[in-house]
Amino acid sequence: MKALQRRTLLAATAVLATVGLAATAIPAQAAEVGVTATQIKLGMTLPLTGTASLGYNKIPGAAKAYFDYLNANGGINGRKINLVVKDDRYVPTEAVSKTNELILKDKVMALLAPLGTANVKAVASSVNPARRGVPVLFVNTGFSGFADTKKYPTTYTVLPSYIMEAKIMGQYIKEKFAGKKIGLLYQDDDFGTDALAGFKTAGVNFAVRVPYASGSQSAAAAAGWITKFKAAEADVVILFGVSSATSAMLGTAAQLGYKPQWMLGSVGGDATTIKLTGVPAGVLRGAIGFSPVPATTDMNDEYVKFFSDIYAKAVPGSAFDLNVLLGMNSAFMAAQALKAAGPNPTRKSLMAAIDSKGATFANSALVPLGYSKTSHVGLTGYWVGEYSVTGDLSPIGGTYVTYTTDSGSGAVVKSTYKRPAMPAKGLPN
Repeated sequence: MKALQRRTLLAATAVLATVGLAATAIPAQAAEVGVTATQIKLGMTLPLTGTASLGYNKIPGAAKAYFDYLNANGGINGRKINLVVKDDRYVPTEAVSKTNELILKDKVMALLAPLGTANVKAVASSVNPARRGVPVLFVNTGFSGFADTKKYPTTYTVLPSYIMEAKIMGQYIKEKFAGKKIGLLYQDDDFGTDALAGFKTAGVNFAVRVPYASGSQSAAAAAGWITKFKAAEADVVILFGVSSATSAMLGTAAQLGYKPQWMLGSVGGDATTIKLTGVPAGVLRGAIGFSPVPATTDMNDEYVKFFSDIYAKAVPGSAFDLNVLLGMNSAFMAAQALKAAGPNPTRKSLMAAIDSKGATFANSALVPLGYSKTSHVGLTGYWVGEYSVTGDLSPIGGTYVTYTTDSGSGAVVKSTYKRPAMPAKGLPN
């Protein structure tokens, strides 16, 4: 009987030893959704088709161009980045459906750069990435509400908020257009609400404010807007709307000979999209615009030169523009976050890396990042430029003058921020 017990014990010990050896033979890797020994899977939704796709449909190709370069140079700790892209046509219900696919079917580790306030809101409500613990990195919208870490605990912004932008516009108006009559065209939704809050904080008094409903912008509507701005004798007209509204306004104004000083918000000042609507780039000439990243024509800028070279090889014949630069910049930052998340990244370690190190991430922007353990705020300011006859935004006087602020009551200040140098070979370190 004792002999039998001894044989049984020896057999059990041998089995346990074999299991232990097998376990140690398995390569170390993160036990996380979307992460294997060879790849990290990320997901993106945005309009590849439909009326909102103009310009924005270049973002995934731009992000993939950088990831392909990264993968060819070893990836992230030996893992290649696999970006899965879904077409949401800029429709909230489609964004919900496609995001569910990315999380449940494609099993991505994190979401990257989803586009549009309404879409991101719908996904947060219906899909609830926060409850699932899914990071939503660098949302492609300036809505200030997404920086609320209690309501959107796994969401990180990257663009300056529309409140910040309006405050900076207000400061520039004080400096350059004091005493002038100011008119405002704004989209009557969260986009415009943020703008109004920023202008109020900046103390801007408008001679006339003209709201428009999203989707109502047209040449006929623009003619009516112009009538109101003329009646108010506005010297400066701010267009705080989407690029199709800017196209309608500037195209119609050119036909009617209406020439105030135009000031364009960053969303509506996307020259690439405006050109694609058929409006000549020349209508932008002399308008004032705002951007957090360098001029896309500035090949003396090391980031612009680096990204444009990669994109030219990846997508021959496609113009390097603002959407491309922003798409590549988001991919570049995501790579740094994944590198900082450790050799076996998890969703939690990814977010912890941004919280602790995100403010120091190298990126093309000329203004600082606001990430911290208590803040998911991305970029915090803009430089001011003027559009050329070809529709390119360049710094006024050839020198970048940047302003930074917050989405609250903080002051607008001229920035002395010094951007981190490009890491060796453009790879995260």
